Amino acid sequence: MSDEYDSIVRAGISLPEDSQEGNLRPQLLNEFLGQEEIKKNLSVFIQAAREREDALDHLFLIGPPGLGKTTLAQITAHELGADFKVTSAPALDKPKDLAGILSTIGERTVFFIDEIHRLKPAIEEMLYIAMEDFELDWVIGQGAAARTVRIPIPKFTLVGATTKAGMVSSPLISRFGIVQRFDYYTAEELARIIKRTAEILKVKIEDDAALSLAKCSRGTPRVANRIVRRMRDFAQIEGEGLVTNDIVVAGLSRLGIDSLGLEKYDREILLSIIEKFGGGPVGAETLAISIGESQDTLEDYYEPYLIQCGLLQRTPRGRMVTEKAYRHLGIELKNRLASDEQTTRSLF
Repeated sequence: MSDEYDSIVRAGISLPEDSQEGNLRPQLLNEFLGQEEIKKNLSVFIQAAREREDALDHLFLIGPPGLGKTTLAQITAHELGADFKVTSAPALDKPKDLAGILSTIGERTVFFIDEIHRLKPAIEEMLYIAMEDFELDWVIGQGAAARTVRIPIPKFTLVGATTKAGMVSSPLISRFGIVQRFDYYTAEELARIIKRTAEILKVKIEDDAALSLAKCSRGTPRVANRIVRRMRDFAQIEGEGLVTNDIVVAGLSRLGIDSLGLEKYDREILLSIIEKFGGGPVGAETLAISIGESQDTLEDYYEPYLIQCGLLQRTPRGRMVTEKAYRHLGIELKNRLASDEQTTRSLF
């Protein structure tokens, strides 16, 4: 497959233009569109913490990439009137890296750790004590003279975010007082986000064009914002500055994005299963090799949306495409059905 930067819909990767994402991020809960249940609950918890003049309980955010976990962490700090510190688990290489951050934060700081499932065990163990007792265990001296001392730190709120909740250890999860799971956004919610983004970017967009873009944005605001930027370019150079439905249809076609938000990599996965493995089942490792991708990339970035769309199934025997996938790709089912009948006869 091509370099990952050729993919506009891979929400889990960072594109150069994503550095501008901060300009599009809402600052307050009432500006954050979608995830209504999370917002309602978090609003109560934040208000209660402010009235008590206390730190908010530690917050654990679960969900696919690009749904707004980092944005919501920033909003939480803003609503609390607290400082915001951010890092990612891979950046914390040694316990001293974590200690360096926690020893310099202020009272009630919101400390955000992205990809928290990738924390190293030694750092995670240090974090347990910091989250529960607001102290750091630190070893002084070496050899027989070594001793452990506990250093008090300000009361803070840890916000942990992950796309792989199953890889986070139970002891760590149990230390979070608030756990919230993000869902994919509806087309209507994404249309509102797209119109807000267009307004910030000073781009005029028709309502039906916004809805068309929403339907192919994979339920993900990050993808929607990227596509809006590309439609802005097409409208500026090949239109009259207005993003119309015709601009959207032509632009998506040139980007290789179809009506369900699938791009060429998604279609390659489905076609590989159909053409090389008779529609499945096929194991994830074999499938990943057949398309030239890593198994992690396949499972983390492609499969969730294909499954959500009803195009792919995970079964105990492996991955299988559905009848809907055949219809979407315009492939006749007769070869698949004949193969299934032959397989059934061979079993008896």
